Amino acid sequence: MPPFKPYRTLSLLIRKPILTNHACLRFQHHHSLESSGPIACRLNSRSVIRFRGPDTVRFLQGLLSNDVRRFSDGPPGGADDATASLATPNLPLRSAHPLYTAMLTPQGRFLYDLFIYRPSRPDEKLDQTGSGPGPNLGEPVPLFADVDADVLDEILVCFKKYRLRSKVEIDNVAEEFSCWQQFGGKLSADSSSTEDPDASAVGWGKGIDHAGISATQGNDLGWRWFKDPRLASLGFRGIFPSNATPPLVESDKEMDEQYYLLWRLERGVAEGSTEIPKGEAIPLEYNLAGLNAISFDKGCYVGQESVARTHHRGVIRKRLLPLKFVNDRGEEMEQKVSPGSEVIEATSDKKVGTVTTTLGCRGMGLLRVEEAFKHSASLCIKGQQDVKVKTICPEWWPSEWTQDH
Repeated sequence: MPPFKPYRTLSLLIRKPILTNHACLRFQHHHSLESSGPIACRLNSRSVIRFRGPDTVRFLQGLLSNDVRRFSDGPPGGADDATASLATPNLPLRSAHPLYTAMLTPQGRFLYDLFIYRPSRPDEKLDQTGSGPGPNLGEPVPLFADVDADVLDEILVCFKKYRLRSKVEIDNVAEEFSCWQQFGGKLSADSSSTEDPDASAVGWGKGIDHAGISATQGNDLGWRWFKDPRLASLGFRGIFPSNATPPLVESDKEMDEQYYLLWRLERGVAEGSTEIPKGEAIPLEYNLAGLNAISFDKGCYVGQESVARTHHRGVIRKRLLPLKFVNDRGEEMEQKVSPGSEVIEATSDKKVGTVTTTLGCRGMGLLRVEEAFKHSASLCIKGQQDVKVKTICPEWWPSEWTQDH
């Protein structure tokens, strides 16, 4: 097996030609992404695996950092919400919203991140005629996971190693399904709904348009757009059949995946086992608790003891931060910094952290929080003192993460 590369490089993520400096600069200034939307990207960096069998939820509950019991057979939201998931011509169905989670080493280091989806049961959605709910077949509903494509084979081997006698099948369905992200400044991210409000609003109410329902709510499997379980500002995410374009994706709004990378860089959100170094990263330093990937109430899972101890100690000295690379005049500098570059304080030459991901003049880095904000005016790249590093505090960060700095 080739040696693992700990940081994200463009060649790992981008399957299409990379952005030109002009295009990157244009999007960096938000003349397009922030003023338009929704923009959709097929995520070629992600693949899909399927879990099915009566022990699926119990199996995953003992391995993953988040609480997957929400996917147990039963209506979304629990027994008291039984009628809320029934599909009727004038009431959209309610699906179990997806879950962001991680798999860790026994020492509590990051291995893989996953988005878990549970497709709607037939009785939770309209039948093909659109006149009422489908039949209740009484069969366990499979779970689908959106995972890092670069380590797909490793993930399958890892899960099968833990399976033992559990009644669960684990399959690679990457050829059948694709992962998509929908984002942009005008996207309705502030909606309280876990589903795309534009999709939920079409075809329901006074005048029923069954074609509209079919187009917006997905296909006969019930695939649909969901609000990203990490942050509302990231937009919507979904798994869809590979042989069809997802609903509400206009041909002129489908963009290369690197635009989604740029959107994430500006918000300081890492994704996958190269941006979050596999076997090395401490989950709380990469802000996985703030991104809803960790439950501190669920009980035991692999790596839980280390994560809980760090959390309850309450001191996270390093965190992943969004970065901007500029010159002495504050002008953005394109393609000057590589992942793995050290960020130092210019006057003392003291290391503050390491750049983990870059695209044009944007990046992310794992930095000591106190020094990153205390010396923000004097940070630069080691060996490239002409490249200044501007640290950015994301809007979504809880106040307690920065109250001492």
